[in-house]
Amino acid sequence: MAEAGVDDVAIDTFSHYFRLLEHGETGLMPESSIEPVDMPRLDDVEVDDEVAAEAVRHTAVVKLNGGLGTSMGMERAKSLLCVRRGLSFLDVIARQVLHLRRQYDAPLPLMFMNSFRTSADTMAAVARYDDLAVEGLPLEFLQNKEPKLLAADLSPITWPTDPDLEWCPPGHGDIYTAMRGTGLLDLLLEQGYRHVFVSNSDNLGAVPDARVAGWFAAGGAPFAIEAVRRTPSDRKGGHFARRRTDGRLVLRETAQTPDADKAALADLDRHRYCSTNNLWFDVAAMKEALDVRNGILGLPLIRNVKTVDPGDPSTPEVIQVETAMGAAIEVFEGSQLIEVGRDRFVPVKTTNDLLVLRSDVYDLGGDFVLDQTSAELPFVDLDTDVYKLVGEFDKRFPQGAPSLTEASSLTVHGDVTFGRDVKVVGEVELDGRTADRVESGTVLQTGG
Repeated sequence: MAEAGVDDVAIDTFSHYFRLLEHGETGLMPESSIEPVDMPRLDDVEVDDEVAAEAVRHTAVVKLNGGLGTSMGMERAKSLLCVRRGLSFLDVIARQVLHLRRQYDAPLPLMFMNSFRTSADTMAAVARYDDLAVEGLPLEFLQNKEPKLLAADLSPITWPTDPDLEWCPPGHGDIYTAMRGTGLLDLLLEQGYRHVFVSNSDNLGAVPDARVAGWFAAGGAPFAIEAVRRTPSDRKGGHFARRRTDGRLVLRETAQTPDADKAALADLDRHRYCSTNNLWFDVAAMKEALDVRNGILGLPLIRNVKTVDPGDPSTPEVIQVETAMGAAIEVFEGSQLIEVGRDRFVPVKTTNDLLVLRSDVYDLGGDFVLDQTSAELPFVDLDTDVYKLVGEFDKRFPQGAPSLTEASSLTVHGDVTFGRDVKVVGEVELDGRTADRVESGTVLQTGG
């Protein structure tokens, strides 16, 4: 890691987790150690307009932008995907921030945490926005990298055919290490910023909203996360809970759940809230916490088992040592959770999500904020053998996404190409045994 130019703080952090692995640490969080949690709703909170505006003026925005979208067949920054009207995720993010700056007369700096794989593409894409950078602050900082470890003996993998595959990011929990190691925390404090809002670049619902900023500032908490009610599609994902031993809030990820507790993980009545990965932290509190721990927050270990080449299951099994940034909620006394609407959580993890985002279910206003136009989001399930990769997906929707505002679900088996102005109504299931085509102007409806 030193030879590759990795920061000393990141090396110390990796060493900490490596020692845990050596001693058999699994990072598992059994059901018996936690209990369900409740929280206030943003809709029920009163936030003074001036408090909200003042909070925005002292907030910096960080977008996690290290992903390549490899699961969707991409080899560039996932945020370069076109999502609306010829605009990429990066375009929409930049315009959201620029609009808020004008609205609140706020500097509202935007910074991307890029990986060594996404930096060049991202910086080239945002170069068109001359006024995006804020004087004295960088537009990007790099997340760290660490070696993948052979599962058999924890030695670093050697892979001469593609040396880049010998490395992996340490999970998004690395954001705190990276912001300290690059001096960014000190820089923000020196320039008078009090709060940082962090979210994923593939979640266009994660606008640095003034109401949430005002709620966070007025409450005085050192750390907070926006949560949403879990739905059936979230059954296999992580959730919030409270640790029995000390009452601290915790975030339990799927990889931290013992097999025996998978039923409890999927119980939406017991564990009702999951993370949006939209989080807020107090800059001074974060710096102090890192300083007293010598740069290592001590987030729970996530032992992620994969193959050295994610696209080839026959390659050797490796362990990626990861942490989740939301897990920092347990580090701070007085951390808070708040339930927000699903409109602040619009992640794109698959082409199913991308189709909904590109459809008329969402409208993009003059403030570049996504407005949901239908009461409920439709369930979309496209055949992964045909639609999983973005290139193949785009071929099947050459004239754009069908109308989904009146759809409750769209399930496609096999290979179907959609013409222009197709409309889906109710529950629709298609079976394209050969390369079928839905002609332009067709209305697909239940039983039709």
